[in-house]
Amino acid sequence: MGSCIICGTSVDGHICGSHEEDVVFEFEGSRANQLTPGRFYRGSVDGFADFGVFVDIGDSVTGLLHRSELDTRLESLDWDSGETVYVQVTDVHDNGNVDLAWSIRQSPREFRGELVDDPEGDRLAEAEADSESETAEATDPNERAAADSAAEPVTDIASADEPDTDETTGAGTDGDTSVTTDSDDSVNEEDTRTAVPSDEGGAALVESERERVPIADLESRVGDHVRVEGTVVSVRQTGGPTVFELHDESGTVDCAAFEEAGVRAYPDVETDAVVAIEGEVERHRDDLQIETGGLAVLEGEERDAVTTRLEDALAERAAPDAIEPLADDPVIDDLSEEIHDLAGLIRRAVLESRPVVVRHDASVDGYVAGAAIERATLPLVREEHARDDAEYHYFDRRPVEDGIYDMDAATRDVTSMLDANERHDEKFPLFVFCGVGSARSRDGLSLLSIYGAERAAIGDRALDADDLAAHVTPADRDAGTATTATTLAATVASGVNPDVRGDLGNLPAVSYWEGTPEAYADLAAEAGADAERTRDVREAIALVANYQAYEDKRELIADLLFDGSESLAERLATQFREKLDAAIETAEAHLDQREADGVTVAVLDTDAFTHRYDFPPTDLLCDELHRRTREDSPVLLGLGEDELLLRHTGDLDLEAMAEAIAERAPEAGVAARAARDDRIEFLLGERDAVLDAAVTTIGEQFD
Repeated sequence: MGSCIICGTSVDGHICGSHEEDVVFEFEGSRANQLTPGRFYRGSVDGFADFGVFVDIGDSVTGLLHRSELDTRLESLDWDSGETVYVQVTDVHDNGNVDLAWSIRQSPREFRGELVDDPEGDRLAEAEADSESETAEATDPNERAAADSAAEPVTDIASADEPDTDETTGAGTDGDTSVTTDSDDSVNEEDTRTAVPSDEGGAALVESERERVPIADLESRVGDHVRVEGTVVSVRQTGGPTVFELHDESGTVDCAAFEEAGVRAYPDVETDAVVAIEGEVERHRDDLQIETGGLAVLEGEERDAVTTRLEDALAERAAPDAIEPLADDPVIDDLSEEIHDLAGLIRRAVLESRPVVVRHDASVDGYVAGAAIERATLPLVREEHARDDAEYHYFDRRPVEDGIYDMDAATRDVTSMLDANERHDEKFPLFVFCGVGSARSRDGLSLLSIYGAERAAIGDRALDADDLAAHVTPADRDAGTATTATTLAATVASGVNPDVRGDLGNLPAVSYWEGTPEAYADLAAEAGADAERTRDVREAIALVANYQAYEDKRELIADLLFDGSESLAERLATQFREKLDAAIETAEAHLDQREADGVTVAVLDTDAFTHRYDFPPTDLLCDELHRRTREDSPVLLGLGEDELLLRHTGDLDLEAMAEAIAERAPEAGVAARAARDDRIEFLLGERDAVLDAAVTTIGEQFD
């Protein structure tokens, strides 16, 4: 029996079943059938084809990473032949073909362990363990720490210029520098080091008076023995040392602590611990790393001093500058404080290494609002984290159907964040909701709240939650404000990252289907997007938003909004208009005009006279149909299988209307479902009764 190199559980080998996906393997077999599907392997790029990338796994096996498995377009990859990549084996066919999947982790430091996949059995990566510990000639790391300290005199920087300081030891001649350890051995009175017990035996040494060095200054201290203080961001176990990722007010660095190959050093030190680490600054695979000689968990006043220093620095870095509106807009002016708070909240999440998850409506307004926050946040993530795939770990944008954050969406989010926390020690995300609302979101938001996930909202509809960290919502939303979620989100984004302000000017105009405020039309024109270009982008996004609505389509949306792909927008917009016009022509031929107290109500049976699961979606079709018919019919009802879409030019209270319909059709299970549009749900068996009740109610309430 052995123990899991990550969690220490007793296993028959080196890794337990729950952590196998956290380990990267080096393959030393010679045949494809010796690979283990589900495992992640180190490979090298062998060649490219129109359909994907060929990757060598070991010396004798080649697999295919199909383009559909990539998280970016094939032509956007900057890989060179022979470059090291990390992939997951998903299937091994009888003919020897190997199917691969993309790994979001693209460096060994992003895995929590490394093993060798040998046909005779898995084993520790001995070469790696040797290279990590080549400077530790003894198995006791304290012997090395003591040797390092003996080679380099310890100096108390605070008292270096005082006349009564011993120049050899750095101790005051009148001071008592003796300390107590967990052993019976005495400590030399001239030794200023503090013995810190190690749970695996021995005592690791940490200088009690050694000068603290900010992590940002380590670049100039390679080869020096230093002391750093901060919080532990993550802990990962390799085949050799345990690696603690340490963060202070100036940056982050890996600290490698060696007990013995594959054995967890300092097992009681976990994520978020406040520690002092002493060791030698080295370069490891082109990155800075501290070869740990000692580690101490700080308590009391020492801990308070470190946390206060980190908090003050974090607050200063997170606070955005004064935010200037993108254009003259009194609604934005009234929300300046809320916008400033939310911008600071997003900046702080990035600095705290917390993922930012943007959940937005799967509409043009939702996609563009989410893309604005994405445009501002990604550069900050790349700046804060050295890992190549940091933007995929620390930022995510996910559409939600109908602008409702229901239990289905919340369950996926909670499952994902708990898995990331368990497997990779990732912190819980900050969730930012753009254009998402209605009472139907209450249960999903509540599930996030149970786990303490921080939530914020942007949009013209209030989220039904009392404990949001920030909420940017116009006060007059119930009266029908013209301010879109994109207009609000673009202004927030300019506060998150002022460097991208120039990229945001055209976004608000894209989000208005009609009645674009003049200030935002002018702003788009100044950004190089005239009315025709803006319309093409809007319609192109509406088209692509309809397909795979659960995907963020990051690169495609960026091409349309930011990269000036006029031909792409024009071609997609042409498809949009052709498909929409054909659907409108069919719908107009099947409109049923009804009269109710002098009000003409146009009724379209969308269940019978539209194509399911094809473009345009019902809500977009009803929007455009009403725009074209509202002079004759001020109210349009889209009658689906078990829902009623309402489009109107006057004032109608959806909740009051749903209550009135429910009174007239008490067996229909009528419920209002207002999110990005006015929608009423009912039971299929009472469809005719609900329609009659709806027309009568409109006649009574329409103004």
